[in-house]
Amino acid sequence: MNIYPKLILDALSTVRYPGSGKNLVESKMVEDNIRIDGMKVSFSLVFEKNTDPFLKSVVKASEVAIKRDIPGVEIEGNIRTKFLQEIRPEAGHMLPKVKNIIGISSGKGGVGKSTVSANLAVALAKMGYKVGLLDADIFGPSMPKMFQVEDARPVAKKINGREMIVPIEKYGVSLVSIGFFVDPDQATLWRGGMASNALKQLMADTDWGELDYFLIDLPPGTSDVHLTVVQNIAMTGAVVVSTPQEVALADARKGINMFTNAKVNVPILGLVENMAYFTPAELPENKYYIFGKEGAKRLAEEKQVPLLAEIPLVQSIREGGDDGKPVALDETSVTGQAFLKLAAAVIRQVDLRNEKKPATHIVEIKNH
Repeated sequence: MNIYPKLILDALSTVRYPGSGKNLVESKMVEDNIRIDGMKVSFSLVFEKNTDPFLKSVVKASEVAIKRDIPGVEIEGNIRTKFLQEIRPEAGHMLPKVKNIIGISSGKGGVGKSTVSANLAVALAKMGYKVGLLDADIFGPSMPKMFQVEDARPVAKKINGREMIVPIEKYGVSLVSIGFFVDPDQATLWRGGMASNALKQLMADTDWGELDYFLIDLPPGTSDVHLTVVQNIAMTGAVVVSTPQEVALADARKGINMFTNAKVNVPILGLVENMAYFTPAELPENKYYIFGKEGAKRLAEEKQVPLLAEIPLVQSIREGGDDGKPVALDETSVTGQAFLKLAAAVIRQVDLRNEKKPATHIVEIKNH
C-alpha cells in the first residue's frame, strides 16, 4: 500500500481537539512536515502551550485514527509535539540582549528615587545609548506620569510564538510600568506573590530588544520585589539614592547592606545625594542646605563607594516630574547638566565594575 500525505490528513480530520471541538486539520494543528519512509510516518502536532491538558490524549487519538485508516502503518512514537507559546526564559536568562542592568534603590520613600531614575534614563538616551526603564515600584508606579504617558496601553505582539509586551517609547527610552495595566485611581492591593509574578512578567515577557542600559526603578526599602529581581536577573550593580538628612541616610545604609550581603552580592555603583541643597531660580549661585550638608558624601566614604552626584533641590525638577518632561531633556540647564554628569559617572562606574569584578549571579534560595 502506498501512503501519501492526504491519507494522513484525512485520518487526522476525524480527530477532534477537545478544547475547541474542531478537528486537528481544521484547527491547523498539523504542521506541514509530514514525512513518509515506506510504512513509517512522522509529523508534528502544534499546541498552544506545553501545559495543554489534552496533549497526551490528542496524540494517542491521532495514532489510533491513523492506524485505523492505514493498515500496517508505523506511527507509534513518531508524532512530535511543538508549542506556539514557548516557555518563559529561565531565571538568569530573561534579558539576553541587555548589556548592563542597574537597580535604582532607596532606603525610604520620598527621596526622589523615581525622579533620579527617570532623568538618568533620559540622560543616557540623550548620550546615544539604548535605554530601557522598568518601573518596578509595583505598589506606587510613577513613571507613566513622569513621562507623560499615563493613557498609554502597551500592545502585545507574537515573537517566536510568545505573546510579548511592546514597551512605550518616549524621549528615547523604552518604558514599561505596572501603572499601564492598573487603574491609576485605585490602590494596588496585591499580596507579595502576586506582585512578584507581575514583576517577572514585566521583565521576561517584554520585548526589550538590545539595550546598553536597563534601569529598574525599585520600590523604596527592602521587600519581596527586590528579592524577586535578584533571584531572576543578574544585576550589574545598584545605585542608591538618598537625601542628606540622617533619617534617610540610616535607611540608605540598610539598602546598601541588602545589596552587598554575601548571598545577594550586587556591587554598589555609587550613591546619589538628591535634594543636596536648595538653589532659588533667581539666585542660582546661592546654596541653602535645608536637609543637612554632605550626608551622602560621608556615607559614601564610610562604605567606600563613589558619590556619583549631588542633585540640587530646584523647582524645575519637581515641575518636570509633574508635567511629564524630565529636566534632563534640557541639557543647557543647571539641573540638566547635573543629570548628564550623573549619567557619565554611572557609565564610568559600570565600565570599571565590568573590568574589575566578576559577573553577578542570580540569588539562589535553597530550601533546607
